[in-house]
Amino acid sequence: MSATVLIVDDEENIRRVLSIALQKEGYHTITASGGHQALKLLDEARCDVMVSDVVMPDMNGLELLRRTREKFPELLVVMMTAYGTIPAAVEAMRLGAIDFLTKPLEMEVLRKVIRNALRDRERRLPSPSGRKRSSARKATTFIGNSPAIQQVLAIVERVADTRTTVLITGESGTGKELIARMLHEKSGRASGPFVAVSCAAIPETLLEVELFGAVKGAYTGADTDRVGKFEAASGGTLFLDEIGDIPPLIQVKLLRVLQEREIERLGSNKPIPVDVRLVAATNRDLEQAVQSGSFRADLFYRLQVVHIHLPPLRERPEDIPLLVEHFIRKYAEENNRALQAVSAEALAILQAYSWPGNVRELENTIESAVVLAPPDATTLLPEHLPPHLRR
Repeated sequence: MSATVLIVDDEENIRRVLSIALQKEGYHTITASGGHQALKLLDEARCDVMVSDVVMPDMNGLELLRRTREKFPELLVVMMTAYGTIPAAVEAMRLGAIDFLTKPLEMEVLRKVIRNALRDRERRLPSPSGRKRSSARKATTFIGNSPAIQQVLAIVERVADTRTTVLITGESGTGKELIARMLHEKSGRASGPFVAVSCAAIPETLLEVELFGAVKGAYTGADTDRVGKFEAASGGTLFLDEIGDIPPLIQVKLLRVLQEREIERLGSNKPIPVDVRLVAATNRDLEQAVQSGSFRADLFYRLQVVHIHLPPLRERPEDIPLLVEHFIRKYAEENNRALQAVSAEALAILQAYSWPGNVRELENTIESAVVLAPPDATTLLPEHLPPHLRR
């Protein structure tokens, strides 16, 4: 059965052109001249994709997107506008749009976006036997056979399909976000969004709005309501990286979310229920932060219902050969190189190094070595490695 695409635009000519182009691709199309008509059609007919303008007289596209995400979470939405701005694009993606295109549309780009989105969704749907199919993306894997990593993966398997809050600790570059993604992909929330926020990368003055959203007029320049990350992650997982860096005010609000399962946007006292699984990570010693008074003890205990600690790479050198082999294959394929293996001498050098940047540093090193090695080289040799490692 061909997919049905709903086209929403207040300009009849655009609706007609898009409809004809998509019908040539084999899609069934229906059209709406505005947001209210679109919602009515969605109630009456099953649609797979909605392509909607942003600027429309009766209801703007972002509001339509917000309502469709609430009522039809499986609907794939592509936003389009002639008034493309970065804030509008960011807001559309935050609300759950799969892409944001500017007019005049390149039809081949639109076709590709729809085609890929439908294929990805198909891979996520349950198979006839009732088991989940593999996700659109290649499933996240964590490379390592060391006892410490096997213990971590065992915990992931036990707690993934629960709502329990998880705190992941470890040095920078150990793979904390990979573990968070695995928890999401192995859970019943895998079809929902995975939203990642680096708390350390957002200024304190903006972090509250970023997490909890804001209502129109809450601050200078707030011309519309803004959805925060908690709402954007509804039905899925919110990953808060560098949780140890959040300021005291945000700690209080975050504690309330964990207790009440609801948020309040900046400038509003109206509670909004949120259905989110929270996973947090930090490279700081939160227990020490609690003792020093920089981190709330009650929030710490709420976050650390389940604690997963990732050891640094220097404490599990037996995992380095597996990681090296994985990264060689990955970057040789990406860069059209012939490399397939690593020499014993080069591997000995890699295992003797302390890797202060952990797996991230190792990955960057192997990528550099693969790119800089002769294109016809099949084995990674010591001379392909950076000088500071050879020393």
